[in-house]
Amino acid sequence: MAKSDFSIKEISKRDCESILLKWHYLKDISKGFKSGVNYGLFLKGELCGVCIYTGFPVPELVKGMYGLDRKDQNGFYELSRLCLDPKVQNSEHNIASWFVSKTIKTLRKDNLVRAILSYADDEFHKGTVYRACNFEYYGLTAKKNDFWILQKDGSYIKHSRGKTKGVAGEWRPRSRKHRFVKTFDKSLSIKWSKEEYNVQPPSN
Repeated sequence: MAKSDFSIKEISKRDCESILLKWHYLKDISKGFKSGVNYGLFLKGELCGVCIYTGFPVPELVKGMYGLDRKDQNGFYELSRLCLDPKVQNSEHNIASWFVSKTIKTLRKDNLVRAILSYADDEFHKGTVYRACNFEYYGLTAKKNDFWILQKDGSYIKHSRGKTKGVAGEWRPRSRKHRFVKTFDKSLSIKWSKEEYNVQPPSN
């Protein structure tokens, strides 16, 4: 197997779903996931990975990161999903970073790209692939808690929105995320503090 055996092209949300359901660590996508500019990684014609770029998750993020008006959203992308067949990832050296780098190059060729943001959930991975692609590291997101609603059967579901007063349940710490950014627009100055990337990858 060699990099020349792989190809990359845009794919549909439906195509992405089949890969994410099989191999992404966030298995429950029954409520759907945000689709955007979606790239598929193909090994000799067979889909074996996806990389999805979407708009920033909330418009206020551009103000917090760069001090821009919340309406100024053009050119800002989040690398919101990256998933590969584990067999391919384990057998082909650096295939994940190669895939991400190629998709960024294509995304920039076809679109205005001022900056790309990506998160790595600390519970599952540390974002080593983003550092390999020369993303700058900006530490962990702030500590936050989520409210989980107690169900009749004794289980809990995460509360999405609305009041929690008088609702049976409990507050739980939210997993923090490592923040990685590539800023292409040289006129932008990020407000976040850059940190040294010295986190250890998961042992599993």
